[in-house]
Amino acid sequence: MTQSAFWESPVIASTIPVVKDSRWVRTNAAAVDRVAGWMAYEEFGLPDGAQMFDFGSDPDLLTDVTLFVNCLNFAFTDFASSRKFELEYRGRTWSDSEAMVAALHRAHVAGDPIFTGAWMAAVTRPDLERIFAGSIEMPMLDERVAILRSVGATLVDRFDGSFHAWAAGCEPAMYAGGNGLLERLVADFPRFEDSHVFKGSRVRIYKLAQLALWGLHAMWVRQGRAGIRDLDRMSAFADYIVPVALRVMGIFQYVPDLERRIMAGEPIARDSEEEIEIRAHTLYATALLTDALNELRPPELRLVIPQVDYRLWKSYHATFHPHHLTVTTMY
Repeated sequence: MTQSAFWESPVIASTIPVVKDSRWVRTNAAAVDRVAGWMAYEEFGLPDGAQMFDFGSDPDLLTDVTLFVNCLNFAFTDFASSRKFELEYRGRTWSDSEAMVAALHRAHVAGDPIFTGAWMAAVTRPDLERIFAGSIEMPMLDERVAILRSVGATLVDRFDGSFHAWAAGCEPAMYAGGNGLLERLVADFPRFEDSHVFKGSRVRIYKLAQLALWGLHAMWVRQGRAGIRDLDRMSAFADYIVPVALRVMGIFQYVPDLERRIMAGEPIARDSEEEIEIRAHTLYATALLTDALNELRPPELRLVIPQVDYRLWKSYHATFHPHHLTVTTMY
């Protein structure tokens, strides 16, 4: 199998030491090939940039929306009850991150200037309680307040109060000698510095940072602009849901003790070996799967990893199958 350029990206390359020295999680290469054997013939397509909800067509506002959403795109399951955050909006029940976006659209339509740095810098807990009124209290609400205040202060102090002003100063690439969007997002906003240390090695995950850039790429292409030029170096977005898909498909195998704890809803500690291995294997396995799929697809239909990630996430994000639970603001 020909390996793709994404294996040399700083994110995926950093997972290899974890995969080689894992004791809790295993990626089954035979299962990767088996799944690729039927999944390769599905229609994937690139995202067209369409929004679930109409935020208009102003590229500056859409940039602000995309990056704001990914500041808060984490922890939608209550850690005590395992209930997911849901929201009734416009005649439909929304779940998980989609419920969060529905709540943000509701607030935007009502006139709340939530996407400005000034609003973020001054946000209060009651503000978020009101905006995210749903089936349960949004998990980790105090942490969300702290994140928005920190990000908002940086935007006001350094970037004219907006994410779109920040983005305008970056190269339209993930990596560009320090001025790429991914490099800058992690450096300028500590909120996006999503990495671990595993037996002395730094493991870069950057789930929310990369997901934000995937959204920007889709929006730019929809508006007729060039997208992110090195999209083929983007990894999957290591969260709670994609590991469920990989487990159900037989690609992931957990040792019995970890399997038992996940199925029982017992928390997996942040920065533990178990959590790091789950996240590292998520990036590694989806990279393997993308290569296997592309071996079976014609050159003009080659996939990038985020397309495969979305295929897995969309099918399982509302599933009743238990996922691992970690108290973290990173996913």
